Amino acid sequence: MTPIDAELDTSGLNCPLPILKAKKALAGLHSGQVLQITATDPESVRDFQVFSQQMGHTLLEVREEAGRFYFLLRKA
Repeated sequence: MTPIDAELDTSGLNCPLPILKAKKALAGLHSGQVLQITATDPESVRDFQVFSQQMGHTLLEVREEAGRFYFLLRKA
């Protein structure tokens, strides 16, 4: 299991807010630290895939449980 350094809940928010809030949360982390994001917007799956590729972060995990999407991002 990957250790989580910070958590962000963006439930109820739609694009682009989950990405913007994640970007702000990642700014407060050091390189290599992991942010867990919880979202309810189905579009966030694609958004976080593109975001991580463009920003150079590593998307460690994407999963869905009961209508919630969970992402683990390792800061570049």
